[in-house]
Order: sequence, then C-alpha cells, then structure tokens
Amino acid sequence: QVQLVESGGGLVQAGDSLRLSCTASGRAFSRYAMGWFRQAPGKEREFVAAINWSGSSTDHADSVKGRITISRDNAKNTVYLQMNSLKPEDTAVYYCAAQNSLSRYVSNSRYDYDYWGQGTQVTVSS
Repeated sequence: QVQLVESGGGLVQAGDSLRLSCTASGRAFSRYAMGWFRQAPGKEREFVAAINWSGSSTDHADSVKGRITISRDNAKNTVYLQMNSLKPEDTAVYYCAAQNSLSRYVSNSRYDYDYWGQGTQVTVSS
C-alpha cells in the first residue's frame, strides 16, 4: 500500500513556473514507477509525464515537452514536476500516481497505475 500526497499547486500567471511535489509513504518507493496526470473541468484525465523506478527513463506528453520535466529523489520518497512557461491550457488538477514496476520502461496509461494521490490544483491566468 502506498499513500501519495501532492503539493505545490497554486494560481500563477502565464509564463510563470511551478514545481509540484508528490511524497509517498512507506519504504518501497524505489520499487514504483511514478506518473503525473492532469484533469481539466469537463475533460478526461490525461497523461503528463512518467519516470521509472530508478529515474533512468522518462516520458513526457507532446503538449508539455520542453516546458515540463519529471524527476525523482528516492532518498526523499518524492517525485517532482517542474513546470516552466506555463500556459492557461495547463490549468487542471494534477494527480500523482504510482505503478508497482521495476521495468526500465514507463507507461502513459492511467489504467496501469495502482495508487493515486488526491490531486493539487494548478490555475494559470492569461
């Protein structure tokens, strides 16, 4: 069982930066691949970025490449989402998710993730 708690969301202006954090409970954090997803009002939850258990492999949605970067610190049981050059279309609730996997590959499908956080709101004004 893994419990995930996101933090770092807020209200910013277009062009600003934010760093989201997701801290996991338990001692097995390094056995999990981690992902970030987001859901805007009236839309389905969509993939943002993912990182494998060791941090050696990442994937980012085309819509965020070059602006948003996922990373992790296994010593701190934390995964991060650094978001730069934010746009109004980045406005959403951002969710952290964990997948019990030691694969070198990562998944961009929300159905592959076993545990979810409660989400943190990110609002980007124009």
